[in-house]
Amino acid sequence: MGRINKYAPFLEIGDFLKKKTNTKLYFLVILPFLVIVFLYEILPLVMMILSSFKSETESSILFTLENYISAFTKLSYQRAIINSIRITLLSTLFGIIIGFIGAQAAHNSRGNFKNTFLTVLNMTSNFAGVPLAFAYMIILGNSGVLIMLAKTLGLEALANFDLYTGNGLIMMYVYFQIPLSTLLLIPAFNGVRKEWQEANTLLGGYPFTFWTKVGIPVLLPSIFGTMSVLFANALAAYATAYALLMNNYSLLPVNITGMFTGDMTTRPHLGAALSVVMMLMMLAAILINNYINRQTTKWKGG
Repeated sequence: MGRINKYAPFLEIGDFLKKKTNTKLYFLVILPFLVIVFLYEILPLVMMILSSFKSETESSILFTLENYISAFTKLSYQRAIINSIRITLLSTLFGIIIGFIGAQAAHNSRGNFKNTFLTVLNMTSNFAGVPLAFAYMIILGNSGVLIMLAKTLGLEALANFDLYTGNGLIMMYVYFQIPLSTLLLIPAFNGVRKEWQEANTLLGGYPFTFWTKVGIPVLLPSIFGTMSVLFANALAAYATAYALLMNNYSLLPVNITGMFTGDMTTRPHLGAALSVVMMLMMLAAILINNYINRQTTKWKGG
């Protein structure tokens, strides 16, 4: 029989005290972060939700749904929601398709070309907002370089292009969606093994067969995760749209800003309701993404 360590109870107490001390130390380390999260994220969110249920006209009313009723029944706000969803979905779709091709090209490339490609991606991913709108005005505006060149050469399709419409806005959104989606998808391609591609070739399969049967199913969680990021990025984009069209095109972020910084009057409670609607749209996109990821995981496991 082994000898009984008479100091074992004291050692256990010491380990317990040590773990408790470490827990307190970890809590003290993250306490500033928790305070910042509470003050700048949780508290404003709660205040905004509470504000959305207050009346703009009757301050004595503690709870009302009139702001949400206005958000879903008035034509201007309906158009803003529909336009935002349309531009967001289209820019996300084009962004993920082109980003997928770009990420595959970056993954397969080597040497200086890959370094240069990644440098350009990082630079273009940060080129958005007012500078992007100004650049598009110079190139594709009514007196833009390409528009004037097209008029000189008689290219009617390009000469008649109107940047100051929803289609022009979609083009600008796609521009800043592509580098973001490409950068997010590049690490995912590390999960696609070369052995799988070689096995597909040895068995007489074509590249299309490999990507439809193996490659894309493996990358589905990353693809849908990237799409949720692109959706949120486009839905909340404000500076680019406002710099190009100001209030001439109805978008949800532009309408929300106008509720808080109106030239004549402000409607903060209605703006809070519209903000909650936009957050619910983002939350719906995240929940759909999580559901698809769970189904994909079950399919792989099954």
